[in-house]
Amino acid sequence: MQNTTLKYTELLPKLVAAFQSKGLDFEKAESTARILLEGELLGHTTHGLALVKPYLDELESGQMEKSGTYEILNSTNTSETWNGRYLPGIWLTEKAIDKASEIARKDGIGTVVIQKSHHIACLAAFLEKIARQNLMVIIACSDPRNKTVAPFGGKIPVYSPNPLALGIPTETDPILIDVSMSTTANAVVNRAAKNNEKLGGEWLLQSNGTATNDPQTFFENPPSTLLPLGGMDLGYKGFALGIMIEAMTSALGGHGRSSSPERWGASVFVQVIDPSRFSGENYFLQEMEFFKNQCLASTPLNTKNPVRMPGEKGLERKKWNLENGIKISDELANLISI
Repeated sequence: MQNTTLKYTELLPKLVAAFQSKGLDFEKAESTARILLEGELLGHTTHGLALVKPYLDELESGQMEKSGTYEILNSTNTSETWNGRYLPGIWLTEKAIDKASEIARKDGIGTVVIQKSHHIACLAAFLEKIARQNLMVIIACSDPRNKTVAPFGGKIPVYSPNPLALGIPTETDPILIDVSMSTTANAVVNRAAKNNEKLGGEWLLQSNGTATNDPQTFFENPPSTLLPLGGMDLGYKGFALGIMIEAMTSALGGHGRSSSPERWGASVFVQVIDPSRFSGENYFLQEMEFFKNQCLASTPLNTKNPVRMPGEKGLERKKWNLENGIKISDELANLISI
């Protein structure tokens, strides 16, 4: 039951205090709390406040490291590779965005790849801030320990959902893209199973080779697997994109599945591009605004559901939540002593 509603300004300091109580310094605690809350504001509830308890548990068990900073393993004029040491993944990703942005403003493109990061939550939650600075940001991640997606044509799981996110500036609101290279995310399946609900489509592949919308099969022996994006018909496309994310994250980062990791974590790719170093900022914004408006003007299949751009609904949810408050679960209320 969700029966407590708090304003953003009330909830954020309580979340920060909860993470500080488990040993994080203020900077890491504030970053983690703010991005989890941003994910919730945007409507990504499986990757928002639902992660507060798991993160607190990881801090308490020592699986998420609390102190120190990342190690720079490799550095060039336009790129860096970090060992994140399983520090809070959200904080590491924000630091990587800052560094990549600094490089991009100087040299056009800045790239940071992180090995041994802890989980980085909702990728979409990082995008708006940097896109509103008229920079384009690309974020991708994989979890080298997680194996829930089977390659197209196979039944044995090999890799993780492998999301890819882009923040693209326009003359008005940015385009915010956050898409997994699987039909859905692990957390979506877990939530549906917990609530005894069916999935929105036949997104899972059972061990007998048939697709299903039953999330309970995810916990059978042998378990069902997440289908690649595109499902039973076009999953070869999602499989190909999943391979791309593996190369961008774990392979470039220097720590992946062949390293047999034992912790919940992430390999992370962050790239920032400064349009002013290419076509020019004004033209880039003009072109993307024109393209966006052309898409929005397309005659809809259903007049009640006109075309919308990626991120548009999330920004509307964020505005509503900021005005009306954020509902939190009883469990979270107890965790943060409300």
